[in-house]
Amino acid sequence: MASDHSPGPSGSGGPAETTEALSAEERAEYDRLRRAAQVRHRRLRGAAASVLLVLTLVLAPLAVVAVWVHGTVADTDRYVQTVAPLASEPAVQNAVANRLTDRVVARVDVQAVTDSLTKLLSDNGAPPRVVDTSKELTGPLRSAVQTVVHRVINRVVTSDVFREAWVDGNRRAQSAVVGMLTGEGQKALKAHGDTVQLDLGVVVDQVKKRLADAGFKKASAIPEVDRSVTLFRTDKLRKAQNAMRLLDIVGTWLPVLALATAAAAVWAAPGHRLMLMAVAIGTGVMMIVLCVGLAVLRSVYLDSVPPATLPRDAAAVIYDTVVRFLRDSVRTLLVVSVITAVAAYLYGPGTAARAVRSAAQRGATAAGHGLSRVGVRTGHAGQWLARHRSWTSGVTIAAGALTLVLWNHPTVGGVVLVLVLVVAVLAVTAALAAASGRPADVPPPPVR
Repeated sequence: MASDHSPGPSGSGGPAETTEALSAEERAEYDRLRRAAQVRHRRLRGAAASVLLVLTLVLAPLAVVAVWVHGTVADTDRYVQTVAPLASEPAVQNAVANRLTDRVVARVDVQAVTDSLTKLLSDNGAPPRVVDTSKELTGPLRSAVQTVVHRVINRVVTSDVFREAWVDGNRRAQSAVVGMLTGEGQKALKAHGDTVQLDLGVVVDQVKKRLADAGFKKASAIPEVDRSVTLFRTDKLRKAQNAMRLLDIVGTWLPVLALATAAAAVWAAPGHRLMLMAVAIGTGVMMIVLCVGLAVLRSVYLDSVPPATLPRDAAAVIYDTVVRFLRDSVRTLLVVSVITAVAAYLYGPGTAARAVRSAAQRGATAAGHGLSRVGVRTGHAGQWLARHRSWTSGVTIAAGALTLVLWNHPTVGGVVLVLVLVVAVLAVTAALAAASGRPADVPPPPVR
């Protein structure tokens, strides 16, 4: 029986061979293979993170532009908010007044007026000098008519009436066009196949009501008729509707895709903090490039507009007004990128980062001791905050980031406000942790 439990020969491959300790050479080979596998794994993660980083940097400016276009084209309130200031711009007001003045004066036959006056003077025996002088009144009369017309039109254009009409007209037109392209809501303009139709149902109902109120009692019995009027047919309508659907998809999901690729790049990278810095810095650089592109596009646009069509100052005001929300979004994302990069650096092992963290810790400790001296002690709650400082800090920062993500149209001021609130909450929680009466746990080492 004892022989059944004795180890077998050295070359038999029995259980005793599998339990033998590795020799020095085998251990060295095992460690080498393990290090090689780890290096390959890190290289694979680094390559995947690099690809995701490049994809994020490509998608970031496209997502900003897509959100702006989608909001301007598909959102009636946003569109009206974009174009409403144009009615109060002096350059635009002058362009509108000059254009309307030219059209009104062009319809006034000043030459016919002077010819009639000359004929009237001649028929009534006026002196030849008076008759000849009357022929030269065409120029001064046309100038006087133009001055009077321009003064009247300018008074209207610079009034609140024009601004209200401008906003109301843009709102109605944009709402009708979007309703036609999307088919949503009961709009006046409707698309059927390749035709665009105007629905006169509201007008018909109002006519019947006013006729009935005026004494035509039988007006309410007017039979239903075709209330649609075909405005035009076009083979491009289907393309426009498809483009609107594509814009709705891109404007909604492209930002989500950009955020997802950025998060995946940080998660896949061997050094999460360093990749977060790379994403933030790269996004900031792309926003600067987008700002430069908008400036170049502005110059190209102004050079392409003929002065006879639109004065240069009015064209510049129109461009700046239309793209101002896009510029605001670019600046906001640039500020967010800078804040993210700085925060990621301060969490690292750099000398300046350690100095800032030490100064913040000393300040929080001093504030906590001050609270303790005045009788404010947090006790177990403060001890809990001290033990879970990393967790509470992460939740606070994540809440600030989520606020910016869910904010429909954040501005630079909004970002600064959120940053101040996050820093204030971190400072308060650190001071409350220091006021517990016990020293806080040693913080974990910085993440590379």
